[in-house]
Amino acid sequence: MCGIVGVISQQPVNQLLYDALLLLQHRGQDAAGIVTGSGSKLYMHKARGMVRDVFRTRNMRALPGDYGIGQVRYPTAGNAESEEEAQPFYVNAPFGLVLAHNGNLINAVALKRELFDVDHRHINTESDTEVLINVLAHELERRTHGLTLAIDDIFAAVRAVHQRLRGSYAVVALIAGHGLLAFRDTFGIRPLCFGTAGEGGEVMVASESVALEGTGYKFERDIAPGEAIFVDLQGRVHSEQCASAAQRNPCIFEYVYLARPDSVLDGVSVYRARLRMGETLAQRVISVLPPSEIDVVIPIPESSRPSAMQLAHKLGRPYREGFVKNRYVGRTFIMPGQAVRKKSVRQKLNAIGQEFAGRNVLLVDDSIVRGTTSREIVQMAREAGARKVYLASAAPPVRYPNIYGIDMPTASELVAHNRSVEEIRQIIGADVLIYQDLDAMKRVIREVNPDITEFEASCFDGNYIAGTLPPEEGHNRGAVVAPNTGRLSLQGSEEQGQPS
Repeated sequence: MCGIVGVISQQPVNQLLYDALLLLQHRGQDAAGIVTGSGSKLYMHKARGMVRDVFRTRNMRALPGDYGIGQVRYPTAGNAESEEEAQPFYVNAPFGLVLAHNGNLINAVALKRELFDVDHRHINTESDTEVLINVLAHELERRTHGLTLAIDDIFAAVRAVHQRLRGSYAVVALIAGHGLLAFRDTFGIRPLCFGTAGEGGEVMVASESVALEGTGYKFERDIAPGEAIFVDLQGRVHSEQCASAAQRNPCIFEYVYLARPDSVLDGVSVYRARLRMGETLAQRVISVLPPSEIDVVIPIPESSRPSAMQLAHKLGRPYREGFVKNRYVGRTFIMPGQAVRKKSVRQKLNAIGQEFAGRNVLLVDDSIVRGTTSREIVQMAREAGARKVYLASAAPPVRYPNIYGIDMPTASELVAHNRSVEEIRQIIGADVLIYQDLDAMKRVIREVNPDITEFEASCFDGNYIAGTLPPEEGHNRGAVVAPNTGRLSLQGSEEQGQPS
């Protein structure tokens, strides 16, 4: 999961890109980078860390220009410790390209070999973004070698890129001296939208609408699955559908957790989607547990609040804030390393004892992935004096790895993999465990935007719409493709030990 932004303007863009990345910081806290352009010259600064730490005054002064791109990174491929793998990436030919992307290529190993053997391009890192920029560069060079760049050439190159890539990708790229290119994979798994400002010539592309609105841009629309837009240096927007069989299948986990609640993705308000999840979750709770046995409904901050409020309303039970969050600790889910993640839970949350003492408490979380956080929080509720601790998840059980850009890489890390709800309940330590119904969750979100054909929900249902990992990719991640199932089987995944 990453956040990307690109801007064409008629004035300096360094501060604008910085502000947009702050609004997308929730999508990645490992590294940040900005590239700006002035004429045909490009300027770059990137490093590991949060936006506010990566960019100091001296760095901002070294980023002149009126067009640029930026990214906040949470690594799901490559080396999380490598400074070299911070984005954007740069290649000098053709024209000079810089690129940042959000997503995950599932055929990166095969493409890397093909780039070396056939296209004669060298890849120097383990990042699939470096693979992606070299594929784009090669396809652009094939169509423009010795010729002036034409917009039709750009769209033809993107069509070829779609044919070669497998997986999820939302992309922003600069072509030095020409403009901003943005495109989205043919399923629209990862989000991407654009907006405008002023009287003309001001265009921004971003992962979420909140980055547009928070910087004074008017949201125009989502970039369609398979579509590419090219914004020239005068701010003129050119667009073309570059895939023959595109369909809108956004990642459903964006609505569960990843996106900010004040964003609108593919025509669906994230906040409204989470409210609707609370309604369907309430129905599940009623089928398992009489509301009279619940004294209070308490959310686990932050993403679960809308669902918890709506659930409490439907059940007719009091809603209370029982945990205070330390806002200066990063999002637990996207912290690399299980040891760091586990340690951060109690640094991140503190229980308000009066809301728990002597009560039957229904805790509501947005999802349960590894189970580590849930187990710690249930224990915190008991230590605060709760008589009984019930736990409800606004998402269904996460049973399968996510290979499209979310940090759920191996089944052995997932508490729900190959386990019944009762087995999960015992591991977490709750008195009752209740999960969301997947079909109901899909239905209520789709009702907001009927244009959504289906959702990418592989972590819940094992259906990998953009393909599964080839064997050479799977072995790198501890996974192999299960033949004829469309699902992944994991080496050693049958072991029923404690979740990591």
